Amino acid sequence: MLLKIMSKKDYENFLFKINQLNQLVELVNKSPEKYKLFISCKTHDDVVELAKQWGYEIGKRWGES
Repeated sequence: MLLKIMSKKDYENFLFKINQLNQLVELVNKSPEKYKLFISCKTHDDVVELAKQWGYEIGKRWGES
């Protein structure tokens, strides 16, 4: 089994994604309309695309370039 070690850049990407997710949660919690749109998503890709429309980048995994 090949193990991937998290680089400093991977760690920074990980923190960036957490920050984006936290901001997204705050936005959704403050807006009943956005909440309705968010919970109507059927797939992970739907959520990623909706977040992208709102200016958030949550699609990448920490080890992806």
